[in-house]
Amino acid sequence: MSPTRRSARRPLARRRVPRAAALALLLVSLTACSAEDWSRAGLPMGITKQSEAVQSLWNGSWIAALATGVVVWGLILWSVTFHRKKKNSSEELPPQVRYNLPIEILYTVVPIIMVGVFFFFTARDQNYITSMSEKPDVTVKVEGFQWSWRFTTEYNGKTAQVVGRPALDYTKGPELVLPVDSKIKFDLHSPDVIHSFWVPAFHFKLDVIPGVNNKFEIDTLNKPGLYAGRCAELCGVDHSRMLFSVKLVPQAEFDQYIASQAGAQ
Repeated sequence: MSPTRRSARRPLARRRVPRAAALALLLVSLTACSAEDWSRAGLPMGITKQSEAVQSLWNGSWIAALATGVVVWGLILWSVTFHRKKKNSSEELPPQVRYNLPIEILYTVVPIIMVGVFFFFTARDQNYITSMSEKPDVTVKVEGFQWSWRFTTEYNGKTAQVVGRPALDYTKGPELVLPVDSKIKFDLHSPDVIHSFWVPAFHFKLDVIPGVNNKFEIDTLNKPGLYAGRCAELCGVDHSRMLFSVKLVPQAEFDQYIASQAGAQ
């Protein structure tokens, strides 16, 4: 074998090794996903009834996108396979399809129907997620400031307040305690700049804007645990340290928490 061929093969091998390693890493990461992770299509586990609606909309969007992709990829592969230029063929173009009314109607009407379906389900779920009840079980006043949070919880005429400091770990930030199986109303306020109140397990976030009283409501599920929260709006030098946690507890434990916090004030 000549030195020229050897030198030509070495760069090719060098390119293939990183690609093979990347493919192996991808396969390992895919096999590490459980069936439950696949069913959520990348979203974290939801802990509210509203998150179930978001999860359903998210899954439906993925199914529609993949179905569209399969059709497009299939047409591309079909064209590449069956309409390739034959050897020793003339340079003339194959017969072209022009002014085909049924095809034009098809690729005009189908996207309109798809967009209409997406709009219907999105509007329906958005109205449900942003709806408010007259009498929530618990009201939480959320104040985002540079660079942490103040949570003031009102329940049965009692008030509990938690003020945090910037933290590198969400378990070290302020802890918002909430009861399971309850309607929780959040009133969002900011004294300085725009923040964004985000709990990934809620599958929902809302801006905290100075002078604007944004609010939303959730129905918690019976899923006790500690969940991460953070600011999702770049708000200053310590934005990344605006971390907090949401602790979902049984009703009896929440009653004890409110009693102890209210008595300590």
